[in-house]
Amino acid sequence: MSDNSSIHPDYAGLVTFLVKPFLETPESLRVDCEVVANRSRVWVRLAFEGTDKGRVFGRGGRNIQAIRSVLEGVAKAAGYSAVLDIFGSQNDRDSESERPSGGSRGDAESRSTTPRSVPKPRPKLSE
Repeated sequence: MSDNSSIHPDYAGLVTFLVKPFLETPESLRVDCEVVANRSRVWVRLAFEGTDKGRVFGRGGRNIQAIRSVLEGVAKAAGYSAVLDIFGSQNDRDSESERPSGGSRGDAESRSTTPRSVPKPRPKLSE
């Protein structure tokens, strides 16, 4: 039996190793890790250029979900839970507020935001 309290993985190094191959500008990557021992929690904050966002997240969020799964697995082996927060550059945050939140495809602006199950109101006919 091993004592999990003596295991201190390099969470920041692990996340850097997993994310860097997806980046076109790897020098923009910033990883900050905070281990809260009394709550058994690891909090990893990740920031990179907004232009790399699609590659890091992957189709349907598969890449980032895989990275989160690996991080959670390593943290669980050490007796911790893990949280991965992702931040972009200031320019990325400004442009996100202007875009519609309809999905990750590039043609989101041309799609209707009305759900298909809700019928559109019909114009009243004059009598």
